[in-house]
Amino acid sequence: MIALPFAHRPPPLSGQLRAAPEDFQVREIIGFPLDGSGEHAWLWVRKCGANTDWVAKRLAERAGISAGAVSYAGLKDRHAVTEQWFSVHLPGKADPDWTAIHPDFAVLEAVRHSRKLRRGALSGNHFRIVIRNLDGDPEALAMRWQTIAALGVPNYFGEQRFGREAGNLQRAEAMLSGVERVRDRHQRGLYLSAARSALFNAVLARRVAEGHWNQLMPGEVLMLAGSHSIFSAAEGDETLRQRVAGFDLHPTGPLWGAGELLSSGAMRELEETVAAEWPIFRDGLPTAGLKQERRALRLVVEEAALAFPEPSVARVEFRLAAGAYATTVLRELIGSGVQADNNAVNP
Repeated sequence: MIALPFAHRPPPLSGQLRAAPEDFQVREIIGFPLDGSGEHAWLWVRKCGANTDWVAKRLAERAGISAGAVSYAGLKDRHAVTEQWFSVHLPGKADPDWTAIHPDFAVLEAVRHSRKLRRGALSGNHFRIVIRNLDGDPEALAMRWQTIAALGVPNYFGEQRFGREAGNLQRAEAMLSGVERVRDRHQRGLYLSAARSALFNAVLARRVAEGHWNQLMPGEVLMLAGSHSIFSAAEGDETLRQRVAGFDLHPTGPLWGAGELLSSGAMRELEETVAAEWPIFRDGLPTAGLKQERRALRLVVEEAALAFPEPSVARVEFRLAAGAYATTVLRELIGSGVQADNNAVNP
């Protein structure tokens, strides 16, 4: 694992997260209406002390179907209070009784829809997080929060992507170097994702260290905000610079795989130089069947709010796009020691 530099200088104070599950609350936002009819039952579930996959299996048991017939958009942290959608495929069947399945979760709403819920089918997540035992100046925290809201933060992949003590990266290296053969498709996907994420973080860390992670540079590949649409900007002009400054466009970094890098000039040289420091991942990911893609380097923090409900206690609320990590935002706010969450879906 590499050291990930802060974008806005080291945080001004520290604090404690997750003193209780209620201190970390997450709510999914799907961004589209449900039909009200169809063979898929969509369930709005609140859970606490339970991971997403375990809840999906309990729903399948209640419906008398296989676990594969239950879908969800993304994993949510076990050590939090989270609200998210599940879809249950019930062709020709009525809904079972969804009440009182288990004390660790509850079905708050059931709505029929014509399609299943697919991974990543979110517009974002809303977070409400309490930070306790603040050590430092609250005014400095408020100023830092204003900076984060105004400028965004580096869109690093969170530590949870890499497994406990970076174990997924170690397994990825063993797998891609031919030392270990991984037959399980799910585990193989986790290891490949970890390797790809490590290369992205390394490129982003280099650009943060050089001070241009959120600026238009020659040879840049830009992504349109709110989409995955990208285009090359070999020579940036003032219009593009203004659109980057206005959050309409974002600089991107590589999600490594087969194919040519879309970047050019100095940015391509930077990306190739960083990737050369990880030769097993650089060479192994294309062979494993992954293709070159891009991810925004900048994470926009929307609907940002900060309050101090008690002495030495802060509460932050914000919204992030799907695929982003709350811990990435909290790291810029209160520094290292932020515990991992699972509030992002795989790209």
